[in-house]
Amino acid sequence: MEPFYVTTPIYYVNDVPHIGHAYTTLAADTIARWKRLAGAEVFFLTGTDEHGVNIERKAREAGVSPQEWVDRIAPQWQALWKRLGISNDDFIRTTEPRHIRLAQHLFQRAYDRGVISKGTYEGWYCPSCEAFYTEDELLEGQTCPIHKRPVEWTAEENYLFPLSRYQEWILRKIEREPEFLQPETQRNEMLSLVRGGLRDLAVSRRSVKWGIPVPFDPAQSIYVWIEALMNYVTAIGYLDDPDRYRRFWPAAHHLIGRDINRFHSVIWPCFLEAIGLPSPKQVWAHGFWTVEGEKMSKTRGNFIDPIQEITRLADASGAEWGVAADAFRYTLLREVPFGQDGDYSHAALIHRFNADLANDFGNLLNRTLPLVERHFAGRIPASGAPEGPDGALRRAAADVPGAADRCIGTFDFTRGLAEIWRFLGVANKYIDEAAPWSALKRDPGPARRGAARVGAARDPDPAHLPAARRRPVGRVACGDPNPARTASLPEDRKAERGGGPRARRRAPAPPGGGVEMTEITIDDFNRLDLRIAEVLEA
Repeated sequence: MEPFYVTTPIYYVNDVPHIGHAYTTLAADTIARWKRLAGAEVFFLTGTDEHGVNIERKAREAGVSPQEWVDRIAPQWQALWKRLGISNDDFIRTTEPRHIRLAQHLFQRAYDRGVISKGTYEGWYCPSCEAFYTEDELLEGQTCPIHKRPVEWTAEENYLFPLSRYQEWILRKIEREPEFLQPETQRNEMLSLVRGGLRDLAVSRRSVKWGIPVPFDPAQSIYVWIEALMNYVTAIGYLDDPDRYRRFWPAAHHLIGRDINRFHSVIWPCFLEAIGLPSPKQVWAHGFWTVEGEKMSKTRGNFIDPIQEITRLADASGAEWGVAADAFRYTLLREVPFGQDGDYSHAALIHRFNADLANDFGNLLNRTLPLVERHFAGRIPASGAPEGPDGALRRAAADVPGAADRCIGTFDFTRGLAEIWRFLGVANKYIDEAAPWSALKRDPGPARRGAARVGAARDPDPAHLPAARRRPVGRVACGDPNPARTASLPEDRKAERGGGPRARRRAPAPPGGGVEMTEITIDDFNRLDLRIAEVLEA
């Protein structure tokens, strides 16, 4: 199987983490977990972008040096991902020596190959984006199309990259390789941008002091949108681990927000082509989130902090924090197809928590796992007849992995989850019709086998519900529900054939700043049902 390399953007450390950052990172984490389950060698990268004029300004306002500022903020991002259970293999910071050395190496390579040269560049510049815009790209009143703030006319002697020289090359690439840039809406937008003409790009700044110095001209710093993108090859060892670099590049999938699409799908591949390196395999530009129909804004008071939102759900429901985090992850990936704009509401989170996770998924566990545990000591029984309801259930279960993989493997999380939940519906219907709590009284053999097969067929989805996999929960529902007892899959799941147990993997406890995940009890689960019902009626 081909190695799989997935990246998030490196997040700017003057940002406050919000739902958009969490969405990209949760999506990358989910696909990384899914590929690992399939047996692929996976490398998952995230990190922080720590240079540029905005960092200088923030540090000055705080009365500290830029290095002190980024050293204060970057650990907050690392702590956030640990709390959300993100399974990244590396966290890169662009102020690290390994990245500074790599950025200067590639910039020197570009200069030595005659790719960049000194010249004067002028245009409309947005300090927040740290990017130039043409007149046609600006909004009314010379305002930035992304930040909606006035831009500044800037003229400066810099080193220039002849982006226009690669216009036909990148146009042909995007046209001929549709999978290189997805979704289709973003691919079409970049095609329109390139066909409209590309301007040469200033790839250094004399006025920005907080940056990586140009190796052959220390009075200039490398443009942040050039050196930041280089992090993707720093982390996989372009200079330090050539074997790993060859394994994972160009098997790279960049997951980004659509506001930074042109940097990743046009400028980055053109620069790589110019210095003789291959382009990444794919760029996936997802949409924006609004909150109940409105753009997120601190002044509107609708800025969604992922930690606060998860804590709010955990407090309201009585659920353990990691389970609430799973529900948040599931809701984001289920509600809106990856690539489209979406609208978030707390009501949608509560609905998914109740209808999908507690009712569909939780009910199935509650009605089957106790039977597997009680009557089969956690062992999967031999299969029954290939025809009739048992056979239909087995065929439906066998179809799920392939159907889900065809979707999730191509970043269609919404449809992939729908495939899994379709099977949960089939399984719940089977239990409704088989009524094993009644059948056990008449003929325990077939009823026990059928219920046990359902219980074994749908292990908690470890890619979308990682906390649930670490802490499977069940409630006895054989006959009248008995809340005084608990049931769960054993820690070592026994196989029907092949001898010994198969150990279930457990994620390590999060380091400092994280939340220790403890086993959830049946009392916790019962409280979850009751408390959520109260929230919906409020």
